Amino acid sequence: MSTKVNITPLHDRVIVKSSPAEEKTAGGIIIPDTAKEKPQRGIVIAAGPGKKDEPMTVKTGDTVLYGKYAGTEITFEGTEYLIMRESDILAVI
Repeated sequence: MSTKVNITPLHDRVIVKSSPAEEKTAGGIIIPDTAKEKPQRGIVIAAGPGKKDEPMTVKTGDTVLYGKYAGTEITFEGTEYLIMRESDILAVI
């Protein structure tokens, strides 16, 4: 499910493709667009080499959880991605 992107992140940065926002609640109620929350889960598309004394712990294809306001949103070839530091990633699923 990973996508090849022609962007190479530097140092401890990663490129993450966000998962789509939830359309329904657990009870089956449809969530309107204005009430949807920003997703906090995504797939690592590319990872940098890490810092000189700290190698990267995440790799391409990992599903990760990150903070609500983590990263910088970019659009590349019509697809939206987040570029963030590895320290902004909270967990690998």
